[in-house]
Amino acid sequence: MDIKYLHTMVRVKDLDASMRFYELLGLKQTRRNDYEGGRFSLIFMAPEGQEDCPVELTYNWDGDDELPSDSRHFGHLAYSVSNIYEMCQHLMDNGITINRPPRDGRMAFVRSPDNISVELLQAGDPLPQAEPWSSMENTGHW
Repeated sequence: MDIKYLHTMVRVKDLDASMRFYELLGLKQTRRNDYEGGRFSLIFMAPEGQEDCPVELTYNWDGDDELPSDSRHFGHLAYSVSNIYEMCQHLMDNGITINRPPRDGRMAFVRSPDNISVELLQAGDPLPQAEPWSSMENTGHW
C-alpha cells in the first residue's frame, strides 16, 4: 500500500499575522482557496522548491473562538535551516520570541501568532555554541 504526505493543517485566528510569521521563516504562498459558501480560506505555504510539503493555514472568516489558547493539542511543525543563529536573529529582529534558544547550536523553538509550536533544526552538524544563544533562557513554553 502506497502513502504520500500531503500537508499539515493549522487553524489561524489572524490570517495576515500568521502569513507574515511563516513568510519570516521563508515560506511562500503556493495556493489559496476561498470558500464563500463556507466562509473560510485555505492558504498553502511552503519553502521554495518544496511546494509538495506545505503547511495549510485554515482561516474561518467569522472567527474561531474554539481554537485553544495554548495549542498543546498539536505537537509542532519542524523545519531545517542553513544557519540556526541567523534564522533566530532574523525572527527576533522581527518581533518573534525565541521560546527555546539554540543553546546547543542545533535546535530552537518559536511560536506562531496562533501559538503553534515550530521547531527549527540546524541542517547538518550543530553549529559551535555561541553567545548570546548559549546563555539565553527559555521564554514561556514550547
